[in-house]
Amino acid sequence: MSPLQREVEFLRVEGSNITLSGKPIVLKGAGLGGWMNMENFITGYPGHEHQMRAALRTTMGQDKYEFFFDKATFLEYFFQKADAAFIASLGLNCLRLPVNYRHFEDDSNPRVFKSDGLKHLDRVIDLCAKHGIYTIIDLHSAPGGQNIDWHCDAGNHQANFWVHKDFQDRAIAIWEHLAEHYKGNTWVAGYNPLNEPTDSEHVRLLSFYQRVEKAIRAVDPDHILFLDTFGEDLSRFGDPLPNCVYACHDYSIYGFPDAPAPFTGKPDQVAHHRKSFDRKVEYMRRIGGPIWNGEFGPVYASSSDSNHEQINQSRYAVLEHQLSIYAQAKASWSIWLYKDIGFQGKMYVNPDTEYMKLLGPFLDKKKRLAVDAWAVDEENVKHIFDPLNNWLEENISNVNHEKRYPPMWKMSRHVSRMVREILLSEELVHEYAQYFCDKSKDELEELAKSFAFENCIQRERLNDILKKDAGGEVMIAA
Repeated sequence: MSPLQREVEFLRVEGSNITLSGKPIVLKGAGLGGWMNMENFITGYPGHEHQMRAALRTTMGQDKYEFFFDKATFLEYFFQKADAAFIASLGLNCLRLPVNYRHFEDDSNPRVFKSDGLKHLDRVIDLCAKHGIYTIIDLHSAPGGQNIDWHCDAGNHQANFWVHKDFQDRAIAIWEHLAEHYKGNTWVAGYNPLNEPTDSEHVRLLSFYQRVEKAIRAVDPDHILFLDTFGEDLSRFGDPLPNCVYACHDYSIYGFPDAPAPFTGKPDQVAHHRKSFDRKVEYMRRIGGPIWNGEFGPVYASSSDSNHEQINQSRYAVLEHQLSIYAQAKASWSIWLYKDIGFQGKMYVNPDTEYMKLLGPFLDKKKRLAVDAWAVDEENVKHIFDPLNNWLEENISNVNHEKRYPPMWKMSRHVSRMVREILLSEELVHEYAQYFCDKSKDELEELAKSFAFENCIQRERLNDILKKDAGGEVMIAA
């Protein structure tokens, strides 16, 4: 039976498996970051999405702004029929869809849902279904900011979602809205209520998950919930909630520019990955539940970097090793990410497109200043920030610093977050917006079209690895 001819049934959690009609199914796919939840390193702007959008609205004017993002342009071109067909051609069967709450409601008008807020989500879910691809809806940006990083689009370094209950109440209302709309849709594998929530007290996260599970189930009793946390710390979690999959995110330190050494498969490197994964999934194994790795994947060097081919061969080796661990664990996974401008994507925007040619000088400046957090190379700014980091460490007691959340962050991470990724980026976002000044609608459409499938380059080695792994499983239960 082909996936499009199967009987209408929901995926369910049964013991250690996700199942379809009682038969185990392993979900393998990618995250569609940069689309309904944009991120600076994925599409090239500095800082936070809402700041970038505000700057572009001022520069373009409301009419052109709406045209560029919404009316048959950027959001349309970013994922189309050809993209769904390509994902299916690799043997992948799931796409995680990060979304920003601002598509559904405004901070100035909370709890009033936009009449067209779901149209792009509907379109991609339907496209995926037609190609036998499940989707997981992921609230990547929640009101108030559920985590401390740029990708929740709060604009600061504090997760105020956990401080003000009203933010949590709004998120519950959003999920009731989504559940009402998608209940009955069996091609939606389930809902990921929060991406990487950073609750320093932990107990507030557990309370929220209990609330959101009850709220969603009251509207939609059938869909799986995919629950994750920041830093893979599930030590406070007790009995699992029903029909829920608990998630980890499994990025490798050997997959980044600041890796301690190239990955060569040495015994200590292999042991590191095994130990790291075992720690992250200890809770799932203890409760006898399924494992879902919601994010992982190396960052790749660009052709302008010295030794980029050698570096990337090492990164591909990391990926292959991680996939072998997931196969042994029968873990479902969603690699980060599908499409970008050249860091991690299974495909990336061609440098000869209008968007990349226009923003080339600005992207070089961003790289030189180490503005973004992801895949950053700090070599050009070390002479500025090393003295500042040392000065702070000399004047702040270790006891106080160790209490700052998250505890795994060094002082340098907090400094870069607040100085470069927030303060500096807030100034640079206006410079980014000026590149779009006086563009006609035809020119804006050409810029948006740069992200269309036919204008992107496939990262062939990465896709070959994923296709080989996907071919080793029966991806859709017969």
